[in-house]
Amino acid sequence: MLRSLARCLMVGLALTTISTTAALAQSDGLPRTMVWTAYDLGASGYAEASAIADAFGREYGMRVRIQPSGSAIGRLQPILNKRADIGFLGNEAFFATEGLFDFATPRFGPQDLRVLMGKVNSFGMAVAADAGIESVADVEGRRVAYPAANPSSSLKCDAMLAFAGLTRDDVEVVTFPTYAATMASLSENKADVTCTVTATGQMYELAEARGIKWLDLDPNDEAGWERLNNVAPLFKPVSETQGAGLSEDKPAQLMAYRYPVLTVRAGMDDDTAYAVTKALDETYGIYKNATATAPRYAIKDAAVPPIDAPFHPGAIRYLKEIGVWNDDAAQWNEARLARLKALRGAWQDIVGQASDMDEDAFVDLWNKRREQTLAELEQQ
Repeated sequence: MLRSLARCLMVGLALTTISTTAALAQSDGLPRTMVWTAYDLGASGYAEASAIADAFGREYGMRVRIQPSGSAIGRLQPILNKRADIGFLGNEAFFATEGLFDFATPRFGPQDLRVLMGKVNSFGMAVAADAGIESVADVEGRRVAYPAANPSSSLKCDAMLAFAGLTRDDVEVVTFPTYAATMASLSENKADVTCTVTATGQMYELAEARGIKWLDLDPNDEAGWERLNNVAPLFKPVSETQGAGLSEDKPAQLMAYRYPVLTVRAGMDDDTAYAVTKALDETYGIYKNATATAPRYAIKDAAVPPIDAPFHPGAIRYLKEIGVWNDDAAQWNEARLARLKALRGAWQDIVGQASDMDEDAFVDLWNKRREQTLAELEQQ
């Protein structure tokens, strides 16, 4: 019996408690069952997906099966193949719509994805309090920790450097085998700067050993934020009070990103997307305490731009009904849709050449074409 239970957990089976009939679920516009993908067991995204699935079961009688995966492809492929309905994704939602990294190969290219919402998280540049680094500009010439084969963290670090007009060429890049190793590098004096979330064990250890300072990204520095978002149009200012060295009385001005990003196919039925978005809002009180940051699923914060992909029209319909969607959000979404359409068009222009090129050459060709397409879009 215990072995059977373990097997169920390992495949991520979250069958919710049914207190209402399936017909009631249908009358609310929700499917009787859904399949969601998420990060591995133990990740906050998996815990939150499980809590939301349980809330849907209690409130609507829906049954949800969660498929965990430790890889971006593993989380996204079932969505693309129509074997799963919603992905609780990280920045792979952005990479997939942009045709970046794993998605720059002939097998993929820019994917036609939409989002329902994304929980707000913070990311920042941390230094030891005794390092003599007071601002992002002071990072020039210093040792900056980057994780190997982790494009999500590396992209965020590049963006924060850009805030001060810096690139990797202006710092000493120190590459570590894992993300955890980059966070430990400051306590071990193997680097001067690390880019990370605020509430990790390594950051608390740094605060205890040397003190910790988070380098502020001034929300009023419009030029800095423009440079930052030119790296990736995903981020906005956030005043963070949770984490190592932080409190309500001592916040840091950091960069907000989204995780998990609740991602769906563009072709999801509008009524289904509407019903799921509404259910996420209506059951918020049930799941909001599932993790320390789950309260950040509040729809007024989680369902507004910027985010990794355009919003689904069904989600927008509900957001308009409750007064969350405004003209600024609509303008952002139209621009994001135009960007996605341009990239998908550029991909179609060159994908036919893939059969005549090795993969590395094709990726190089695509990256150049992508940059050209975005530059042309910027000039319009």
